[in-house]
Amino acid sequence: MQLEAATLDTINQWLNGNYDTKTKEEIQQLLDKEAFTELTDSFYRNLEFGTGGLRGIMGAGSNRINKYTIGTATQGLCNYLLQKYPGEKIKVAIAHDSRNNSDYFAGITADVFSANGIHVYFFKALRPTPELSFAIRELGCRSGVMLTASHNPKEYNGYKAYGADGGQFTSPDDTMVMDEVAKITNIDQVKFDRVAANIELIGEEIDQLYLDKITELSVSPEAIARQKDLKIVYSPIHGTGITLVPQALAQFGFTNLTLVEEQSTPDGNFPTVVYPNPEEKEALTLALKKAEEIDADLVLATDPDADRVGIAVKNNDGQFVLLNGNQTGSLLINYLLSAWEEKGKLTGDQYIVKTIVTSNLIEEIAKKKNVTFYNTLTGFKWIGQLMTSLQGKKTFIGGGEESYGYLIGELVRDKDAIVSCAFISEMTAFYKDKGSSLYNAMLDMYVEYGLYKEELVSITKKGKTGAEEIKAMMEKFRNNPPATLGGAKVATLKDYELGTETDLISGEKKKLELPKSDVLQFITADGSIVSARPSGTEPKIKFYCSVNAPLKDKESFKETDARLGDKVKAIMKDLEA
Repeated sequence: MQLEAATLDTINQWLNGNYDTKTKEEIQQLLDKEAFTELTDSFYRNLEFGTGGLRGIMGAGSNRINKYTIGTATQGLCNYLLQKYPGEKIKVAIAHDSRNNSDYFAGITADVFSANGIHVYFFKALRPTPELSFAIRELGCRSGVMLTASHNPKEYNGYKAYGADGGQFTSPDDTMVMDEVAKITNIDQVKFDRVAANIELIGEEIDQLYLDKITELSVSPEAIARQKDLKIVYSPIHGTGITLVPQALAQFGFTNLTLVEEQSTPDGNFPTVVYPNPEEKEALTLALKKAEEIDADLVLATDPDADRVGIAVKNNDGQFVLLNGNQTGSLLINYLLSAWEEKGKLTGDQYIVKTIVTSNLIEEIAKKKNVTFYNTLTGFKWIGQLMTSLQGKKTFIGGGEESYGYLIGELVRDKDAIVSCAFISEMTAFYKDKGSSLYNAMLDMYVEYGLYKEELVSITKKGKTGAEEIKAMMEKFRNNPPATLGGAKVATLKDYELGTETDLISGEKKKLELPKSDVLQFITADGSIVSARPSGTEPKIKFYCSVNAPLKDKESFKETDARLGDKVKAIMKDLEA
C-alpha cells in the first residue's frame, strides 16, 4: 500500500508547518514504520462536524482529535460568531467531561475564543453536558462548547458545538460554521494566545441554579415524600454525573442513595468497564451487584458526560433486568402524561417529541392522552431545534430518543441524564406509592397499548474503506429495497435523503416534511419498521428494528416477547440476504 498524493500532501503540511515537535515526531515515526493504513486514516480528510460536532480518536493528524483540530474548529466557530453578531460583546460557555485530555482541550478552546476577543464562561472543573446547555441559555451566551466523546471508548474525544438557544447547531448555522472551519487552510490562521482577561471561571453557582430549577419541575412531590427511602443505586461510570446526580436526587427528596464507589471517581481510562456506555450490560455489572446486595428498587447509570442514562429494575421473578432506551422513554412519557393528567395540567397546549427511530409506542400514548406529538430526525439537536421554534407557543413536557437520551422540561436543549435520573426515580416512587413497581407499570402499559419490541444492530466499519462500505450498503438498500421482511410484505419505503415516501404496492409517492438525512425506513404491511442509517459520530451503520403485537394480559408477556424476538431475528436475517 502507498499513500495517496492528497494524503501525503497533508502529512507534509504538518511536518513542515507551525506544529509542535512532539506532533512532528509522532508523524515521522509512523512514516519510518511505513504505517500507511494508520497514516491514511489519520490524514485522508479533515475531521468534520457530524450530528454531534467533532468526534474521533486522539492523536496527530487532520482526521484526529488534537490541539490543532480543536483549535481550527474553534477559530472557525469564532469567525462565524464574529460575522453573525458584529459589534456585540459575544459570550460563550465551555465545559468538559472526565476523558483523558478533555481539560486540556477545553483550555485550548478557551485560549482561542479569548484570543478572538470573545468572553468565555469556563467551568472550573468537569461538568455534565446538559449543564453546559443550561449555562448557555442562563448566561445569555451566543455559543458554547462541550469537550466530550460521550460513551465512546477511552481513545476517543470530541467537541460538541452549541448555538445561542443551548442546542447543537442545525441548518443553516451548522453549514456556516463548517464553511468557516474549511476556510482555515493554515494553522497560522488560528489564534492560540490566551487573553486571560476574557476568561471567567464558573461552577457551584450555576450548579445550584440548575438544581433549583429542575426541582421545580417535579410533578409528584407527595409520592416522593411518602417513598423517600426508595432504594436507589447509582453509578456515574467514572464520569461527570457524580457532580450533579446525587445532589439532584437529594434535592428531589430521596434519602436512600447508594453509590457504586468503584465507579464514582472521574477517570478517563474507565478502568472498570470495556465501554463507558450505559447501553452495555457489562458497564452496569458493578451496579447490578450492589443492587442485589441491598435489594434495591432502582439502578441508574450515566455515561461520561451525563447526557444519557441506563436503568435496571426488578422483574416479577426478583431478578434485575436492564430496560432499553425505548422502554425507559415510553415509561417516562406514559408517567409524565398520566401524572399531568391526574393533576389536571393537560390543557391541550402541551407536546412531546421523539425521533423517527424511537418506539411508536410513545406516539400511541400521546394520541390516547390527546397530547400533540412530533417526530424529528435522529439526533437530539433536532428535538432542541423544534423546542426553540415552539417556545412560548406550546409547553414541552418531555421527549427522547432510543439511545438512552431523554429530556423533561425546557431548561436545556439537549438530552439530560441529570433531570432524567431525578424523574425516573420520581416515576418509580409514583408507582411504588400505588402499590406497583416500575416493571409492573411497564407490563400494564403494554397491556393497554400493545407490546412493542425494538432492537438495534450496529455494524462497525472503520477507516476510509469502512466509510466506503457503509455508503455502498445504503445505496444497495436505496436502489433495491427488500420485498419482504420477517414474512411480511414491505409496503412503504421512506427515504429521508430524497425526502420521499413511496407506497411500494401502488407506486404512489409523497413528500416527507423533515429535513434531508441519510436514513431509510422500511415499513411492512403488519406494522414492523426497520430503519437504516450511518452513524454521524461513529464508524457504524445502524439498523433499528421495531415490531409489535397485542398483549392480552401480563401473564402472556414472556411468550409474546419471545415471539416478537423471533420476528426481529427473521427480519435481520432477511436484511443480510
